[in-house]
Amino acid sequence: MFVAADDTDSMRGNCTTYLATEIIRELVIDGDLDLIGFPRLVRLNPAIPWKTRGNGSLVMRFGRGVGNKTFIGQISGKDLFCFEEQDDWEPDEDSILEKIVPLVERFHDPVDSDPGIVVSRTRPSYDFYLRGVRRVMKHSDIEAEIDRIGAKTFVLGCGRGLIGCICGMAWVPKDFTYELLAYRPQERWGTERVFDPGSIEKADHEISTSFNSWEDRFRKVAMVPGTPCPVMYGFRGDDVPDLIRGHDIIKTEPQSRWVVFQTNQGTDDHIITEFSPEEFIPNSSYLIKGTVVSVERIRGGHTFVTLSTDLGDVVCGAYEPSREFRRALDWLVKGDEIEVMGELRDSPRTLNIEKMHVLKTVDEFEKVSNPVCPSCGRTMSSVGKGQGYRCKRCGTRSDDPVVRKCIRWVVPGWYEPPTAARRHLSKPLKRMGEIQPVEFVDCRNP
Repeated sequence: MFVAADDTDSMRGNCTTYLATEIIRELVIDGDLDLIGFPRLVRLNPAIPWKTRGNGSLVMRFGRGVGNKTFIGQISGKDLFCFEEQDDWEPDEDSILEKIVPLVERFHDPVDSDPGIVVSRTRPSYDFYLRGVRRVMKHSDIEAEIDRIGAKTFVLGCGRGLIGCICGMAWVPKDFTYELLAYRPQERWGTERVFDPGSIEKADHEISTSFNSWEDRFRKVAMVPGTPCPVMYGFRGDDVPDLIRGHDIIKTEPQSRWVVFQTNQGTDDHIITEFSPEEFIPNSSYLIKGTVVSVERIRGGHTFVTLSTDLGDVVCGAYEPSREFRRALDWLVKGDEIEVMGELRDSPRTLNIEKMHVLKTVDEFEKVSNPVCPSCGRTMSSVGKGQGYRCKRCGTRSDDPVVRKCIRWVVPGWYEPPTAARRHLSKPLKRMGEIQPVEFVDCRNP
């Protein structure tokens, strides 16, 4: 039996992943069901204007497990396991809803959440995941699918969470990662978190399969949230035993529970790579390729690159929080060929860059001196801006000064923002087998 929950988090406290652990506690730890497969944290379209934080849907499957089981967490002091397979028996949908609804109601924040719960024996079509992770969807888009799969539902508020439930439940992992989420005792929610940054640095360095947890360049923790939510930290990686080993290394205040989720984070599933000009619309994320027309840094430290593309000219932006990533854009010149991934904003119409791939750079030259007269050997004088040069002695003219080829500080390759400025879904270069080739300093546009 599949159970999905969405839009239950709040900027003032709760998060949907914690509700998922409460559902698991109710049905597995304190109940008589087994967890089939990993609980799933499915990030959907990050460009949704009304998302609370990371636009995450939570999906779990319950039944009677058979075969091998995997240790994936601890809740209420008890070990949590998930099974690879289940037998033919399915629990009753109404019974599951009856147990879950009080949990949703308890943690519901009516100010900024509109929870949805879906319970179904049948998974929705995979197409709903692709639409949910890439486009803006309406409630009417999923009504027929809810009826087709015979799902039971529960909503509070406008029930927007049902959209995320259906789209998250439709995810069939192809590329996937894991996140070990550790939680704080409820009495500490909203207080300052206590942790040892050095232990996080150690875990990041020792666990080669981890990503997006620590920023070496600034010696900064990237896996501990700053919001009053129940999460102590989220340790991300590609290997479950490695994440658990990292959990043993990381030192924090006492934790109430921890669980490993399977996720679509770090996969670039939200990026649309094939589309027509008519489909290039705001509130979605795209891969576009083009030639640099101009580069401009504006007040506040934001850098904008105008690209000539098959879609026309597209303005692409990198903002101050991306720090040295902007320097790579600063060093681009007219004629460079690049491709970028990012979200297209409506107003101003700008593609916010998540990653950049420099495909080809042009030669850049700088003036060394005015030209030397080939007739009399004297240095020529400028006639005026754009009018070339003339020898005052013999009148010989020339259009070209003496130049030398510049060193290009941007080279072909991939570039990404520092860890803290990356989106959940953006695939880090580490997972692509790439490294950022150059460290950039702000020396071009002081």
